[in-house]
Amino acid sequence: MQPPAIPSDEGHRLEVLRRLALLDTPPEERLDRIARVAAALFDAPIALVTLVDANRQWFKSSCGLGTPETPRSVSFCGHAILSDAAMVIPDAAEDERFRGSPLVTGEPHIRFYAGQPLHGPGGHKVGTLCIADRRPRALCGDELAVLIAGRKQLQQG
Repeated sequence: MQPPAIPSDEGHRLEVLRRLALLDTPPEERLDRIARVAAALFDAPIALVTLVDANRQWFKSSCGLGTPETPRSVSFCGHAILSDAAMVIPDAAEDERFRGSPLVTGEPHIRFYAGQPLHGPGGHKVGTLCIADRRPRALCGDELAVLIAGRKQLQQG
């Protein structure tokens, strides 16, 4: 497992995340609905709206995952926020960044991951809209477009 690098704008990114005042807040039906729709559209057992904090990834909305957060050091989303493009991992067990992750080797046994970064004010990446599966798989171009559209829907409020 390779822990995610720290973005060059980390201080500003965390400041924006805190100003959004979403961390550790109650569930919101609008976001939960987006996670449920993403899980159904992609036939994925897990769909999340994730916020990447200094030392954890916290799930603002979770469909199919029973924990509210995981350490950032083992997070897929911590890697996903390092780029503007969607991050797609067809088989985490074959990817050197993730093959030793406790999220891959143990519960929830993630094999497939796709995450689209979410931007806060000023363009700082604060989290992801992501889906995960317990089996390896791929996304076609149309599916990737749907994930990107979901991110746009989230950001428009």
